[in-house]
Amino acid sequence: MFVDQKEQILALIRSGRVTNIGSPASTSPKPTLPSTAQLVMGFAAIYLIWGSTYLGIRYAVETIPPFLMMGIRHSVAGVLVFAWARWRGAAVPSPKQWLWAAFAGALLFLGGHGILAWAEQKVPSGLAALLCATLPLWTVLLARVDATERQLGAKTWAGIFLGFGGVALLIGPDALHQRLDVLAAAGVLSSALFWVVGTSYTRRVRLPSSKILSAAMQMICGGILLLVAGVLGGETGHTHIHNVTARSEFALAYLIVFGSIVAFTVYTWLVSVSTPSMVSTYAYVNPVIAVFLGWALANEALGARTLVATVVIVAGVILVSTRRKPAVIIENRKHHIFEEAQEFAAD
Repeated sequence: MFVDQKEQILALIRSGRVTNIGSPASTSPKPTLPSTAQLVMGFAAIYLIWGSTYLGIRYAVETIPPFLMMGIRHSVAGVLVFAWARWRGAAVPSPKQWLWAAFAGALLFLGGHGILAWAEQKVPSGLAALLCATLPLWTVLLARVDATERQLGAKTWAGIFLGFGGVALLIGPDALHQRLDVLAAAGVLSSALFWVVGTSYTRRVRLPSSKILSAAMQMICGGILLLVAGVLGGETGHTHIHNVTARSEFALAYLIVFGSIVAFTVYTWLVSVSTPSMVSTYAYVNPVIAVFLGWALANEALGARTLVATVVIVAGVILVSTRRKPAVIIENRKHHIFEEAQEFAAD
């Protein structure tokens, strides 16, 4: 009897009358897989756009104070993304979710991007990108501290020591000879740490299930906090519109449209259609892009020591990023990918 049923089903499939079996929703068309060209364009977008944002920040803060600049960037981008998410049907967030988003925005955008923008007034964009490339290293160390990962293998420790050894090679000699603003360099490193802590925090609170809406809320809250910090810090007192150059205005517009909206959307799409290991490659491609752009477009120094430090830091990040992850982390990542895939299924 089972053989007869199987033959009947196969006959229906060959005739084209049945294309999908197994659930009441099988009559709906299958989701179209992205083409190779679409994937290449998607990865190129996050590589180039996120790699170029460091130079964009440097140009923007030339004539726009850092906290006000970042406040405008994230407030505008957050409002636009929030409106888009609500238009697509995302639920209205609760007051408690707004409170959690405010804490996340304080860590990610006020502590992370605000300090980074301030530091880029004093350090080259390529160096800032390389220091921010330590983000995966901080992530692993924090996971060890909060017991998310109870044991780190030899490969992971090697990557951590290699990565921070590259940082020491990058800034050590200049710091000793007072050719580098050590406080600004430390600020960049702390901005990466703020970002890691903020990311960890968002996993522990019940933000909206829509990842797009959640990110928009964090940008809005973070943007408002950045604007408040700029006002309290006296940035409005010495800001004059007629002193803002066209290059800074264009850089700010670029950061809003491409850095915060386009790249974020593409990244979320890639997470839903590609593997985590492939998507995570931006962590070690972006610094290389940033160093090259800083050298090519902003005349930033690119000596042998910088090149060697770049290779060492990126090698450390690759070792850490390709480590064997605990099952709980893998399952959480699968869950987040599934949620984000559902978000884009409506497109």
